[in-house]
Amino acid sequence: MNVKSIFGAILTLAGLIGLIYGGVDFTKGGVSQASFVYVIMGGIFFFAGIGLIRSTKA
Repeated sequence: MNVKSIFGAILTLAGLIGLIYGGVDFTKGGVSQASFVYVIMGGIFFFAGIGLIRSTKA
């Protein structure tokens, strides 16, 4: 594994954690501005990590 795929995996995991945390925040505390930030940032990290992994040659 090279550095790009490792960084992609880290970004994907961070995005997944952000999406889960934002979803839990939606269900527990209602709709707040922080929930939107968690979901949006989690989505950006998740899809950036997936794109980085897919663009890396095996």
